[in-house]
Amino acid sequence: MKKYVCKVCGWVYDPAVGDPDNGIEPGTAFEDLPDDFTCPLCGVGKDDFEPVEE
Repeated sequence: MKKYVCKVCGWVYDPAVGDPDNGIEPGTAFEDLPDDFTCPLCGVGKDDFEPVEE
């Protein structure tokens, strides 16, 4: 599963970690996040994330 980075603030969503503080379990792919998911640092939506090139 790919990591995704917020284009606004640089926060990285790592599916291996999830976002447990906001109810997202580890192992949740970015594509499976709810449509109303927002960056926990700056609040932008999924449209403002891009895949991390590894």
